[in-house]
Amino acid sequence: MNVWRKLLTAVRGGAHEVGEAVVDSQALRILDQEIRDADDELHRSREALAGIMARQKLAAERVAKLQDQITEYEGYALKALDADNETLAREVAEKIAALEAQLGEERHQADGYANSVAQLRKAITQAEGNLKRLKQQVDTVKATESVHKAQLAVSQRHSGSQAKMHTALESLERIKQKQAERGARMEAAEELAAEANLDGQLEGKLRAAGITPDAGSADSVLARLKNRATT
Repeated sequence: MNVWRKLLTAVRGGAHEVGEAVVDSQALRILDQEIRDADDELHRSREALAGIMARQKLAAERVAKLQDQITEYEGYALKALDADNETLAREVAEKIAALEAQLGEERHQADGYANSVAQLRKAITQAEGNLKRLKQQVDTVKATESVHKAQLAVSQRHSGSQAKMHTALESLERIKQKQAERGARMEAAEELAAEANLDGQLEGKLRAAGITPDAGSADSVLARLKNRATT
């Protein structure tokens, strides 16, 4: 049994060595493909950024429109108060309160889009810089490998000695480092999103507990307009 176990271990070790040899011999081809994959990912990221920027623009337009509507209805409410028609003024105030609630939601959404745009812009810029440096390093590795091959051919013709190439393994290590950095950036983005969510939950709890005022109620709007009407 021990002999068979040793034979199996030897076969597995040989297969591992063969696999490593194949990876080493194809390192530059693997690098080229991974660079093409990274280019494709960057292209998709830019398309995603363009989509988020478009939604951010539409959200900003909705915010501006709601602000204009609120200003318009505030004018109506003031005219109703001037005419001593508080019932009508309250109806208008309720409309204003609803518009202000909608405005708060739209602003929150627009701010979320703005944050996403900023984070994605930063990530794309970093990825572009990393990819540019990687391409430069690959070009250097390819040139170095060509020189080494020429030196090896000369050496084999004159002395029959064989040279060993180590640049492929070094290139693979650079790829691993790049992937680790990308993972760290994604984790940082998730932490920022979690912190923003906690802040929003805290504000809601404070309003529910009556600690912070609810600026979106009809009573608060009507009180504000009355103060403006008397000044």
